[in-house]
Amino acid sequence: MTDCVAPDVVLTGGEPMLIPDLVPLTQRCRQLGRRITIETAGTVDQPVDCDLMAISPKLSNSVPNDTAWHDRHEQARFRPDVIRSLLSRFHCILKFVIDQPGDVDEVTGWLARFPEANPGIVWLMPQARTREQLAEKSDWVREAARCRGFNFSSRLQIEMFGNVRAT
Repeated sequence: MTDCVAPDVVLTGGEPMLIPDLVPLTQRCRQLGRRITIETAGTVDQPVDCDLMAISPKLSNSVPNDTAWHDRHEQARFRPDVIRSLLSRFHCILKFVIDQPGDVDEVTGWLARFPEANPGIVWLMPQARTREQLAEKSDWVREAARCRGFNFSSRLQIEMFGNVRAT
C-alpha cells in the first residue's frame, strides 16, 4: 500500500500568526515539500515560509457589542503596516466578510489605502450562519463583487451542513 501524503498544509483557526512556533513549523513544512497557506486577520507579522497568505481583514461589522472587548478589538483590527508587509512578501488574497451593503463601501475605502492590492485578489463572502441567511445575501454580495472586479465566495460549510460547529 502506498502512503498518501497531502501536498498542502493550511494553517488556520483563531490567529495562527500568534503561535510562537509558527516559523519553525512552516520551515519544516517547506522542507517536506508542502505548499503552505496561512489564514490570518493581517494584524501580526512573522518571518514565515508561505505560498499563499489568505488575509481576512476585520471590518467594522466584526466589532463586538460587548463593552469589555469593543475598544480592544477596534484598536487591534487594522494594522496597515502588517498588511503592507504581507502584501509585499507573499502571494495574497484578501477575504472580506460582508453583512450589509455598506460593508462593500468599507472594503472599497479599505482598499484605497493599499493601491498594491489588485481587485482580482479580493474575495467577498456573505456573513451568514444559516442556509436561509446565506441564500438571502448571496445574490447581492455576488453582484457587488462582480461590479467591482472582485471575486465571490460562498460558505460551503453552511450550504452543506447548516449552522454546525466543527465543519
